[in-house]
Amino acid sequence: MPGNRSFRRVVTGHNDQGKSVFVIDDTAKHVFTRGPGSAIVTELWETESTPASNRGSGDAIDRKMRLPPPKNGSVFRIIEYPPDKERVAALNCERASGDDGSGHDAAFDRNSPRHPGFHKTGTIDYAIVLAGEIWALMDEGEVLLKAGDVLVQRGTNHAWSNRTDAPAYLAFVLIDAEPV
Repeated sequence: MPGNRSFRRVVTGHNDQGKSVFVIDDTAKHVFTRGPGSAIVTELWETESTPASNRGSGDAIDRKMRLPPPKNGSVFRIIEYPPDKERVAALNCERASGDDGSGHDAAFDRNSPRHPGFHKTGTIDYAIVLAGEIWALMDEGEVLLKAGDVLVQRGTNHAWSNRTDAPAYLAFVLIDAEPV
């Protein structure tokens, strides 16, 4: 997968007769980045409640970027993590400018001695490595994840570190959760 990759998004729904149909088949257009060296976030879908509503045929992700899902909701996205040699410099620039990069929705710790990408949200996250490899960092410990590996992140303080020369692509489902 090349850098700055686009993703096709196919969404199903129902027509007026209640028959199953495809309501969206496009290149995901809700793509956000903070600039060169920053992660690229492609938003795919969002729910605003649990249980989720399957009514309507509109684009559920037509909104501004924010890290966590809505209260009692979920969000589905793909993130391209550039190599740390690019991304850490971008994160340090955000820190120097006073921009926490969170959209005011997450607690970022840009002064972490381990990695400036440490953050915490009130969610349970299902992460699937699609391509490349990436280190998942906790306050204590780290683990290397490769294509096909999954991680269940349960509201912990964490960061992602790409120590290779190629982008890493991860799919995420974030679900609103009770704080720890």
